[in-house]
Amino acid sequence: MSFTGVLADADVKAALGACTAADSFEYKTFFKACGLSGKSAEEVKKAFFIIDQDQSGFIEEEELKLFLQNFGAGARALTAGETKAFLAAGDVDGDGMIGVDEFVTLVKA
Repeated sequence: MSFTGVLADADVKAALGACTAADSFEYKTFFKACGLSGKSAEEVKKAFFIIDQDQSGFIEEEELKLFLQNFGAGARALTAGETKAFLAAGDVDGDGMIGVDEFVTLVKA
């Protein structure tokens, strides 16, 4: 699956371009730049299921590490610090994973 039809290619490219350097990823800025934060809850849920590579119903730490690669094949992996901060921001219930409702809340925050 891809984000075609959900997000504009130019917005995704610009958002990825803004976080090419290690430790430059900031989820709120990224969600806004790629246009995801302006989408409906249903559209954000579609994005969640693209990012949930193993279709477990949760985005685990390893999937978060590869988060940017869902948006562009040549994108970098998140650093350990970025991954931990991203997980901490989204994991409201403390189970070590981000569920679909937690993801929607994180994107819309």
